[in-house]
Amino acid sequence: MTKLIKRQEVSQIKNKNLNKKIVCVNGCFDVIHVGHIRYLYAAKKIGDILVVALNDDESVKKIKGEQRPILPFQDRVEILSAFQMVDYIVGFHEKTAENILKELKSDIQAKGTDYTPDTVPERHLIGKYVKEIAIVGDPKDHSTKNIIKEIVKRYS
Repeated sequence: MTKLIKRQEVSQIKNKNLNKKIVCVNGCFDVIHVGHIRYLYAAKKIGDILVVALNDDESVKKIKGEQRPILPFQDRVEILSAFQMVDYIVGFHEKTAENILKELKSDIQAKGTDYTPDTVPERHLIGKYVKEIAIVGDPKDHSTKNIIKEIVKRYS
């Protein structure tokens, strides 16, 4: 069962979930690791509905480099759909989640601990499209990049 919704359905989430706190997270979620899980759980804990804005393959390449993503978009969707804390997934092709947030009008945008409220790229949307930003999850000492390096080191 997929939790993927079409981009044009994003604006309807708020109407379908009246009186519920909507939290949006965004990212590549390529090669899921414990840091991702902790981030998603922490984001869900501060609201009622968790929306994952998932970078499509082309935007992952732009952000992470030509060798990424390791897992294609549909595989990442299927994995995220299996997580109980995730309510909706929407793909996007832009470098930031700005346009998704404008359409969603979430109560909270949750970002990982590699950000501060002052470094969140979409921080200028607070008050107009997003009510607040929350920094959630455990310390940023897990990364897909480091997992890939460890696999290459062990198996080369």
